[in-house]
Amino acid sequence: MSGRNLQHKFTYEDLREWIEEADKLGEVRYVDGLSWEREIGMATELLHHSDPAPAAVFDNIPGYPKGFRVLTNFFGGKRQNMTIGFAEGLNRLELSEGFLEVYENEDNQPVLHEIVDDGPIFENVITGDDVDITMFPTPKWHEDDGGRYIGTGCYNVTRDPEEDWINVGTYRVMIHDEKTVGFYISPGKHGRIHRDKYAARGEMMPSAIVLGGDPMTFLMSSSEVPYGLCEFDLMGGLRGKPIECVKGKITGLPFPANAEIVIEGWIDPKEFRLEGPFGEWTGYYASDVREEPVMHVEAIYHRNDPIMLGCPPQRPPDELARYRAVARSALLKRSIKAAGVPDVTAVWAHEVGTARMLVALSIKQRYAGHAAQAGHVACQCHVGAYAGKYVIVVDDDIDVSDLEQVIWAMLTRSDPATSIDIVKNAWSTPLDPRIPPEEKAKKNFTNSRAIIDACRPYHWRDQFPKVNMPSAELAKETRERFSYLLD
Repeated sequence: MSGRNLQHKFTYEDLREWIEEADKLGEVRYVDGLSWEREIGMATELLHHSDPAPAAVFDNIPGYPKGFRVLTNFFGGKRQNMTIGFAEGLNRLELSEGFLEVYENEDNQPVLHEIVDDGPIFENVITGDDVDITMFPTPKWHEDDGGRYIGTGCYNVTRDPEEDWINVGTYRVMIHDEKTVGFYISPGKHGRIHRDKYAARGEMMPSAIVLGGDPMTFLMSSSEVPYGLCEFDLMGGLRGKPIECVKGKITGLPFPANAEIVIEGWIDPKEFRLEGPFGEWTGYYASDVREEPVMHVEAIYHRNDPIMLGCPPQRPPDELARYRAVARSALLKRSIKAAGVPDVTAVWAHEVGTARMLVALSIKQRYAGHAAQAGHVACQCHVGAYAGKYVIVVDDDIDVSDLEQVIWAMLTRSDPATSIDIVKNAWSTPLDPRIPPEEKAKKNFTNSRAIIDACRPYHWRDQFPKVNMPSAELAKETRERFSYLLD
């Protein structure tokens, strides 16, 4: 498709083809011999904080067969554009806007996934006593983690027991032993809603966990997709054709036929084990160790020479923040406009807040109260509500993706006593390090939000001092004539 002269096309179908495309861009490093105990986690942390850095494929991991690989740092460099289906040359804000254009295009309606009989995922089928999820080289990602987390770059498939719709969400998965894993889902997430419904019925919840799928589906599984919409169907719309899925032999749940690794089983609402700690996306071990439900793995499916996608969170900004920022910024802009807020010119969910805790949006002011309206909607719509902290609303002369410009606008156009609104008792998470221990003990996982009006005050905006910058025309001429001085 095209729009604003942007061509959108996915050049890969699965994780293997994605690696081939990233390799063509010169952005894949192949690394042999690193240990799962320390070295893969160490190298991954370095890559995550060194953008642009290559993706890494780890092979010949001691103790595991050659070909049992781990891919990390998929979202960075030029491959960001390729992952989302665009050519090189777009900056991150343009990439987000391009994704939004594709997402909102009337031709890109959800396309129901298609069930097929077979696929590469069934090249190896392991059930019964042979089930052993330690057969994969799952790294210990951070030095203080409480165990090995096989589910970081994963997506988890569940079915609503009452409304019968499929959710595909990203939730962390910790290995307990050969046949069981811990399955943490934060309150309020769609998968948690499913799990709570099964628990209320006294039933075990079926689940399938895809440990190596195509990166775009993973990106959408970790984004705020509307309730009741299956991410496989959303991806079918983005790709323009159905996602081919097979049914799990144990639960009947669908998962992509070309996935690398899938584990399938049941979550018992009555069985809990200690889970954690795990270094999370806030940059802290905020959820500590506590009892979480257990999933009993009854089947393992994997392709020959399987590839696990690893995407462990680090202290932001990191890889997780980079890929979430692109999609979440687009979806947040869409939600604010859908709520009736006019003239929202740009939105950016900043990486330093892991695309949740700091959001900047620009508006073309139309009336008194416009900035407050935009900020409040941004912090309470579905995309922006979970675990937010600060929303900064700026005029449309500010590049919202440039943190220095945003902070400059906040410092010069807002007044601390009159420009900040506070929202209390907002939806947060046990992973929020600022929630007091006594409130966490009461399961009060709420926080407050600050909405900062950093626009020129509406009633005297025309009298606001002129910005000390060259006009767009003079800036263009300057670049054309004197850019050689920067070489």
